[in-house]
Amino acid sequence: MQSNLNISEDDLIRGCMEGDRRMQEEMYRRLSPRMYAVCLRYASNAEEAEDILQEGFIKVFKKLDSYRGDGSFEGWVRRIFVNTAIEHFRRKKYLQPVTEKEENTIEGKYVSVLDQLGEKDILELIKQLSPGYRTVFNMYVVEGYSHKEIGEMLGISEGTSKSQLSRAKVILQDMVRNFIEDTKDMGVKK
Repeated sequence: MQSNLNISEDDLIRGCMEGDRRMQEEMYRRLSPRMYAVCLRYASNAEEAEDILQEGFIKVFKKLDSYRGDGSFEGWVRRIFVNTAIEHFRRKKYLQPVTEKEENTIEGKYVSVLDQLGEKDILELIKQLSPGYRTVFNMYVVEGYSHKEIGEMLGISEGTSKSQLSRAKVILQDMVRNFIEDTKDMGVKK
């Protein structure tokens, strides 16, 4: 079903707050494709992303009365979805603390080769990271949270956040190298 763009954002928000099902469906139609993309960045698979999407929309509808109009509405909704995804992974406890020695070993190995790939290829590789690495990577690189904020949100130390990011980068680097090598091998065989 196509969105009704004649309905203003303010009317849409007001209608949802009043419990109007048509307005809630309209808000879902307008925002679900972009919010699903956010969920996919944190989820292990499409089914998990759909669970996070549903949970996120429930929270949006429950918290609409707390939207003050500061900044964009979509940005406010996006933050709820990111937080919902983070809560999802915090409940599953995917993250493991690491020692400072492990962190220093990992940090020294990272060299960026991501410039050689397209955005779609990079997103596919990120989806292959373990949930803990993927979550910290997305929060730091995509969402722009600091390690301190990530630590507070996930209930881990700042050092663990740094280590998870560093490990994610090392793994991504290896994945990228393999991807590039596979692509070159395919080109040579043609």
